[in-house]
Order: sequence, then structure tokens, then C-alpha cells
Amino acid sequence: MPADQLSTVETAAHARRAKDRPWLLMYHSVAETTDDPYRVTVSPARLERQLDWLRRRGLRGVSIAQLLGARQVGRAGGMVGLTFDDGYADFVERAVPLLHRYGCTATVFVLPGHLGGTNVWDAEGPRKPLLTADGVRAAAQAGMEIGSHGLLHLDLTAAGDEALQRETAGSRARLADLTGRPPQGFCYPYGRLDRRAVAAVRAAGYGYACAVDPGGLTGLHALPRVHVGEADTGARMLLKRVLHPVRRRPLPTGEQR
Repeated sequence: MPADQLSTVETAAHARRAKDRPWLLMYHSVAETTDDPYRVTVSPARLERQLDWLRRRGLRGVSIAQLLGARQVGRAGGMVGLTFDDGYADFVERAVPLLHRYGCTATVFVLPGHLGGTNVWDAEGPRKPLLTADGVRAAAQAGMEIGSHGLLHLDLTAAGDEALQRETAGSRARLADLTGRPPQGFCYPYGRLDRRAVAAVRAAGYGYACAVDPGGLTGLHALPRVHVGEADTGARMLLKRVLHPVRRRPLPTGEQR
């Protein structure tokens, strides 16, 4: 699509955006790599260009808790939710300095059962180091929100009752011990959820939960996000901003449906 047509689409979309659900971006690892079979890695240079793209449009990346809190009082204009799944060590090393440079915050969803480990759940691709306990605390001290990605990155839709309890309530308790405060947010591993998983997350005390495409489930415990990767130039970011929320209903303020 030509640049002038993109600009026209963008202008028209802004009017809809104010009353639509928030725009949440899903990142994972921030590093240089040529081996990325799951498209979970964004180079520091690409992330910086994406943050600059947001800033030049009057948008600022914030944590999900900050975004939802601002929406409750009608002050979320120009805010975009930034999330980083899996808790890779490069979040503190490479993402946080860039986020600070552009006046942003973010939510990092970590796995307290894999602290200091690697992404053993991935069948292919390189092994990437995960945040240690000290790394999680460093991210919190840098102003980033710490959320849970479960305990061991299990598919909650296939977990038994005890495992489901450990992955939701158990991971929340572990992170509360680690950071001094229970996390408000949860992120479904692999983006997979069903009503049973959503109910367990709510029962564990989380105020919100992030998915990818939650299908027919809606509400604060099934928030959709847009995947962002190395290939996402400004033009692709614009198309994702325009198209993603149009397919969704407005974010409910009540209970999960």
C-alpha cells in the first residue's frame, strides 16, 4: 500500500481507536540472531526503530498494569501496552536500556520455575538464557512490571488440576516471594487458553491475563495481543495497528464471558 494511502488509513483509524480495546504488542527476545524458527527474536536496532515509530505518532509503550489503570480513569490516550514473554535474560541487558531511552515501560512475563535456565520448551532453535532471580528483581527495580508466564511454560489447556494450580497460583506465590509483591498479570503459555484455564487464573488472584488470539473468550483475563517480530517495519506496524482491533469487540469492563 502506498505511503499516502497508509497515512489516510491511519488518520481514519485513530478515531476508532479511542473507544476500541487497547493495543497490546507481544515481544519475546531482544538479540542479534540468524536462527529464529519461531520468530521470537527482535534485534536491538529493530526494537529501537519500532519504539521510535511509536513516539513519532504520539504513542508511548507502557506496562499492561499501567495501561489498564490509566483506562479506568480515562487517561490512556496514546498508550500502547508492551509485553515481553518468557523472561529472557536479554530483556534486562538489551530491552530495558532502549525502553528507558524512549520513556517507556513494559511488562515482562517470567517463569519462576526456570529462573537462570533456558527455553527448554522450544524443540528447535538456539538455547537462550532466561532471567535469574537477580535479573527479575533488576527488571522490577528498573520500573518494569513483572508478570507470570506460569511456572514451567506448560500448556494450561492440557494440564491436570494439580499442575494447573501450580502454574497459576503457585507461580504467583513464587513471584511474590521473589519481588515482594504478587504479580497482577498472567500470560498463557503458547497463547493457549480455555474457560477452565481462565477460571484458574482468575481464582489465583490475577487482575488480568494476556493471550494472543483468545477466540470467543473476552474480558480482562483474555486480552488479545499482536505479535511483533524482526520483519515488522513501520508500514507493517501501521497495518497491524489498523487491522488488529477492528476484528475485536470493545474491551468489557465486567466479568469474563
